[in-house]
Amino acid sequence: MSAEVPFQSLFRHTSIQTFNPYSRAVFSDLAACHTAAKGYHLAQCDHIDCGNRSHRYHCCGNRHCPNCGSLKRDEWIASRMDELLPTAYYHMVFTLPHELNPVIMGNRSKLFDALFAAASQTLLRHARMPEYLGAEPGITMVLHTWGQDLSFHPHVHCIVSAGGFDGKQWIEAKRKNNRFLFPQASMSKMFKAIFMKEMEKDTFISWTQDKKAVLKAIRFNKWNVYAKAPFGSPDRVVEYLGRYTHKIAITRHRILEVNPTHIRFSYKDYADVSKTKQMLLPHQEFLRRFEQHVLPKRFVKIRHFGYIRLQGKTGRLAQIRASLNLEPPRPKVTVPARIRMLEKYGIDIFKCKCCEKGFMVTVYDSRQQRRPKTKVFIQKQAAPS
Repeated sequence: MSAEVPFQSLFRHTSIQTFNPYSRAVFSDLAACHTAAKGYHLAQCDHIDCGNRSHRYHCCGNRHCPNCGSLKRDEWIASRMDELLPTAYYHMVFTLPHELNPVIMGNRSKLFDALFAAASQTLLRHARMPEYLGAEPGITMVLHTWGQDLSFHPHVHCIVSAGGFDGKQWIEAKRKNNRFLFPQASMSKMFKAIFMKEMEKDTFISWTQDKKAVLKAIRFNKWNVYAKAPFGSPDRVVEYLGRYTHKIAITRHRILEVNPTHIRFSYKDYADVSKTKQMLLPHQEFLRRFEQHVLPKRFVKIRHFGYIRLQGKTGRLAQIRASLNLEPPRPKVTVPARIRMLEKYGIDIFKCKCCEKGFMVTVYDSRQQRRPKTKVFIQKQAAPS
């Protein structure tokens, strides 16, 4: 068997030099995560009979990193819990046809924006129809660009409330049996029409393929809008969505082997009744696929619509709670990472592993070291005589 190679070392592969500058910067972060390149802090046990010392390297904090993100996800889940209301919530997925992939790759920011717009308008227009709801639901959307095998597969996951707000009061869900929220066929047609309208604008995107051929290929296809049954309870909604918010194309637990030439990972084949399979890829091909899912710089992948849209959200939620005779949410409290780790895993990250009695106290942190300011002295030249 070939010798094992650290997974992070892949992000220093020579093929990365062909990527765009932003992607190269992302891969540089991933390669440096939890290494001396990101700095470190030195901790020492405070127990009088121990004095154990340990170095802990800092994480990169990059949103594409397989090592980072779990604590950010937990914070996001906690803040969303206050927005939950006593109603059913549905999970829906809007997917773009694979024939559009080459066009999307060359116009990612614009067409990802168009995907959000088409999906949100489809849901809001249906919700405003009196026969379905007659109000605005709360909608949270998360963009994903990958399939389990790291193929390019842009789609948005949506969590949609069954009830809604009409601007004055809360409107209860009309689908009491919770079988479906809106007709799937109707949503699919509207989603397709809205997105196609944007695609047909000549000034909207740059075309590297034959525009007419691409539009013809997708015009008569059925566009996928997937709708699942509602969740069992509102709090399960946010926990479920939390799996998607800070998820990246591949996580470390799916990596099975990294040898000097190839990487092996597990994936679910949804076309084959979700069977778990393995894929073996050369390093260069794995990195090419991974780089497809590096989002454009500063692109917002989690967005909110309806009564939880950001502008005026606090006031709307207060109105809704008042109309439902609900107590106001508790004040938000920032929970330290130490407490989150203790609650979730039962591990005190500050407890000394050597003596198990004392606690590790930071005695040096490279992030707090500042370069001393240097004064520049300019010698005045004597005026010519």
